[in-house]
Amino acid sequence: MIRFSTAGESHGEALIAVVSGLPAGVAVDLEFVNHELWRRQQGYGRGGRMKIETDQAHVLSGMRHGKTIGSPIAIELINRDWKNWQEKLPVETGDPAKHRAVTSPRPGHADLAGALKFNFPDARYVLERASARESAARVAAGAFAKLLLRSLGIAVASHVIRVGRVELERDAAWEEITALAGKEEVVLACVDGETEARMKAEVEAATKAGDTVNGVFEVLAHGVPAGLGSYANWDERLDGQLAWAVMSLQAVKAVEIGRGVAAAASFGSRVHDPIHYAAANPPGRPTRFTRPHNNAGGIEGGVSNGEDVVVRGYLKPISTLRQPLESVRFDTREPTSASYERSDICVVPAAGVAAEAMVALVLANLAHEKFGGDSLAELKRNFDGYIEQIRSY
Repeated sequence: MIRFSTAGESHGEALIAVVSGLPAGVAVDLEFVNHELWRRQQGYGRGGRMKIETDQAHVLSGMRHGKTIGSPIAIELINRDWKNWQEKLPVETGDPAKHRAVTSPRPGHADLAGALKFNFPDARYVLERASARESAARVAAGAFAKLLLRSLGIAVASHVIRVGRVELERDAAWEEITALAGKEEVVLACVDGETEARMKAEVEAATKAGDTVNGVFEVLAHGVPAGLGSYANWDERLDGQLAWAVMSLQAVKAVEIGRGVAAAASFGSRVHDPIHYAAANPPGRPTRFTRPHNNAGGIEGGVSNGEDVVVRGYLKPISTLRQPLESVRFDTREPTSASYERSDICVVPAAGVAAEAMVALVLANLAHEKFGGDSLAELKRNFDGYIEQIRSY
């Protein structure tokens, strides 16, 4: 089983990601890992924190001579901002007078619920761990999952399809989406320039109003063979695992597989794709079964069906506002304005990158579960045998 966990606080010394279960022999391109981290930091509407941090993966274990060795991989991401917080958030006792309290909870954030849960007198420690800064560690872990999937011919990419009231009104080609990852400047990660310009205007309007803006990202996994996941048990369903993984990202409030939302308002004859069969394998496809559309998002009955896996995440607006909403002081319970911490206006492109990581981790685990192998060579041998089996079906 491929598993991962993260540790660290937003203004702590570092973030840590630990990935276990990756087979030995996966070639690790650290430039690729660092580029994924860079992509997460980009996008119009990001806050001042992104001007401070330059995330770089420091691998502490599990990799030697450029390849995984089968043991847990520990990745450290130094927080450059730590130098400004060492006395405010010391690991040891320190000077309590220098503690920087979050005195009033922000509506929409974990502040109040977390303080109640852990019996904290303010929300500082809640903020530190609940912050989306944690997603940087997920992106680092997901980059390793992507490298494993790459060896199986599977790629994961994302793009933004809505910011505020502006939505991409056409389908995006796979080539357009993957081209976004190679851009030197990321604005809002939309494949259509005119739409992206209107999205940017939405962010500018929110900035001027002291507000924040929401949006929708779409993640596609290309090259996924039929057969990942299972209908046999509820917790083995691919769509369920993907929904859980993407929903766990900060600010994601809804997850859609394929055209799930539209399907809820349609007749079955308009939703379910006809199944066709080709006499020969179509180029780049592992099976001869084809569909004219992909309304199911590559998953039927909890199992991948050979089409692109398509997952959308719906983001609420960031809950830290420059024009704060009403709140209550933790100490006196008196009405006040919510606390303000340096924050973003729009994070939709960054959230898409973090969701890529989560999708990659789910797919990598299910691929390893299905094909097994302690080394990449063994896993690849089993994978190739399975692909030959379904090609000849």
